[in-house]
Amino acid sequence: QVQLVESGGGSVQSGGSLKLSCVASGYTVGTTCMGWFRQAPGQEREGVALLPLGGSTIYVDSVKGRFTISKDNAENALYLQMNNLKPEDTAMYYCAALQYFYTCTLHRPTDFAYWGQGTQVTVSS
Repeated sequence: QVQLVESGGGSVQSGGSLKLSCVASGYTVGTTCMGWFRQAPGQEREGVALLPLGGSTIYVDSVKGRFTISKDNAENALYLQMNNLKPEDTAMYYCAALQYFYTCTLHRPTDFAYWGQGTQVTVSS
């Protein structure tokens, strides 16, 4: 059984930083595309950052230059370093992984079979 467990969320002021972690069990990080999505109240789930197999990382335009996605094979974990946070980054953040070798894209969250429970990020101005 695949489990993805996120941690690292919290409340910060604008300009602050947080690092989200996603520890996997029953799944080996890096065997398929993985990434981070977020959802604010009343809004659709949005792709934030993806780590494709053997390819360049993918970011939504609004976080480019501020967020960095990475993985640690030894820890079997995925990370999202978030710097210079803004109030509009406030959302529940989810770690997700594709089950199969679908196209790794920010725009099709329904392709991702495995999801964590989410971790809340709140940025105040």
